[in-house]
Amino acid sequence: MNEDKRLNNQLAIVTGASSGIGRAAAIELAKQGVTVCLFDVKEEAAKSVKEEIEQLGSEAFIFDVDLADYERMQSAFQDIKQKWGKLDILFANGGINGVLAPIEDLKPEDWDTTLETNLKGTFLSVKYAIPLMKQNGGSVIITSSINGNRVFSNFGMAAYSSSKSAQVAFAKMAALELAQYKIRVNVICPGAVETNIGKNTNKTKDVEKIEIPVQFPEGSQPLEHKPAKPEQIAQLVSFLAFKHSDHITGTEIYIDGAESLL
Repeated sequence: MNEDKRLNNQLAIVTGASSGIGRAAAIELAKQGVTVCLFDVKEEAAKSVKEEIEQLGSEAFIFDVDLADYERMQSAFQDIKQKWGKLDILFANGGINGVLAPIEDLKPEDWDTTLETNLKGTFLSVKYAIPLMKQNGGSVIITSSINGNRVFSNFGMAAYSSSKSAQVAFAKMAALELAQYKIRVNVICPGAVETNIGKNTNKTKDVEKIEIPVQFPEGSQPLEHKPAKPEQIAQLVSFLAFKHSDHITGTEIYIDGAESLL
């Protein structure tokens, strides 16, 4: 642990913490000596993350929550208030791709599921974090995407892209509103990342009728010619969490190896 363990008294929440970017970020924060609260519906998968963090000499606690369920979210934050009485870092990362379909074929309930998990889940995470951060300030980091912000060619992702674009607008509103409390709010916009988010993706066959072929013979990630690793995203999260970024708020940062500039 670096910084002479001065971060040992800091507390972080990571949503979607059992895999991918959330897992990598939780471990990276733990390496800095931060105590990490692991929010996920996949409680069994979160146990391995908790074990890995404890092997680093830090602490982790698992909270079984559904990001779209305000009662479960409120209860988890209440437990954190009672145990620690504060929060320093919120990484609102959990989300789904949901159902991919043409707009005319997308079922209203599938639209709702994606927006409730991705956008409402972000809102609830920030809403319940504010009372725990108001006294001492803190850092909120939201995982959005290049989709809906720079890229609109991933066909069938109208719901997902809408949720990701809305997260950026929400973050800017929150950044200005919460600046008086020294709470910073920033957004990361990853491109392709080696994660298992595809497991909660349902691409319908109907998408084929709206696809426009786009081919990049040399690959769509010009910088490294491959998707990012979750650990690379975690390093950006760590930067935004701590003092090196203490004058940065209301900003979205793209981390995609120039993929979205093609």
